[in-house]
Amino acid sequence: MTNGFPREFIWGAATASYQVEGAVAADGRGPSIWDTFAHTPGRIADGTNGDVADDHYHRFAEDIRLLADLGLQAYRFSIAWPRIVPAGSGAVNPAGLDFYRQLAEACLANGVTPYATLYHWDLPQPLEDAGGWLVRDTAERFRDYAAITHDGLSDVIKHWMTLNEPWCSAFLGYGNGEHAPGRTEGADALKAVHHLLLGHGLALDAIRSEGGTYGIALNPAPIHAATDSPADRDAARRIDGLRNRMFLDPLLSGRYPADVLEDTGTTEWFATQERDLPLIAAPLDFIGVNYYCPTTVAAPEGPISSPVASTQPGSENVVTVDTGLPKTQMGWPIEAAGLRDILVTINKMAPDLPLYVTENGSAYPDELVDGAVEDDDRLDYLRQHIAVCEDLVSEGFPLKGYFAWSLLDNYEWAWGYSRRFGLVYVDYATQQRTPKKSAQWLQAFLG
Repeated sequence: MTNGFPREFIWGAATASYQVEGAVAADGRGPSIWDTFAHTPGRIADGTNGDVADDHYHRFAEDIRLLADLGLQAYRFSIAWPRIVPAGSGAVNPAGLDFYRQLAEACLANGVTPYATLYHWDLPQPLEDAGGWLVRDTAERFRDYAAITHDGLSDVIKHWMTLNEPWCSAFLGYGNGEHAPGRTEGADALKAVHHLLLGHGLALDAIRSEGGTYGIALNPAPIHAATDSPADRDAARRIDGLRNRMFLDPLLSGRYPADVLEDTGTTEWFATQERDLPLIAAPLDFIGVNYYCPTTVAAPEGPISSPVASTQPGSENVVTVDTGLPKTQMGWPIEAAGLRDILVTINKMAPDLPLYVTENGSAYPDELVDGAVEDDDRLDYLRQHIAVCEDLVSEGFPLKGYFAWSLLDNYEWAWGYSRRFGLVYVDYATQQRTPKKSAQWLQAFLG
């Protein structure tokens, strides 16, 4: 045991392809929805794009050595679909597979275990042009891409996640338009939920093999009612349904929550998709949980309107309540106990299923001063959340690993480069990497 954790507990850090790789036109990579979105004026807070990002495509060897030097044993990265199948379907790009083979081999050479995510939001643009995640064909093309990638890399990558945070892909991409592809489709965003989960099931069926582990990374969160009033409790039910049960129920119980389908007026459409549920509910080797914060909600106040652009179809007017907790730069409240709450919730649904914290971290306005970054707020955030993990493991809970978000400061989606989540500071002008105080603390903790 070290610091209350068993030796086999996995410690890692995570990144995502579009956020770190850059080299968006290198070696046959095709365009993704994020290339298009980031180059659309007004979409990104600071007007930037991911064309260069952290240049991880060329600097991965340095970055993996950094990760290993911090005492981390695992690297969770995502594979860019447009590098493997540039048009989303059809011709395969061998150079894309070669890049991820080199990355995985560099991990192994440094004593680092690679954990690959097949989809972290960079859908090939031609598939979006054909309907994106609102159409069934995208799920089938995802299956094909997953099979190609797994066939090409399963000798060096043994741990696989199909999707990262399908809630974000569906509701930020097709609900409120905050993320690529920037569409506002109302309740039709739930069609994207289904097709993402169908893609997961199809991919899992295509790639599962002996010697590997296969899962999915979700971003569930505790949803609290502001008061015990029936109206506020109903508001919490609605948002919990959209955020959590719409994903956990089909994956773990083989059904969609009937109340959510009723709230969104999609019951009839989902009835035509029931044949897919056994595939979606196929057994998992683990679930990854990306946890940042809880949400407290209340019933609407005043006249009810129906905004088109919302992550809450059918419940657009539910109010998010500020409970006065300290917040990160993202405005997200800090409550480490929420990590326990959501892990326990999933464990009750699937008591024997291994769980990993596949993302956990915080953004602050870090500054490099005299060669150092004194990020005490992030250090405290990590310490609080790792303490929750330590308590759960000591209680015999099936938590198997923890991945900090993120290894590097990077391109924070619609925020551009204005938010830093990294353990390692990146000077975007020079690409110099500097481990922050939080990274040094983690290194000592793991030492």
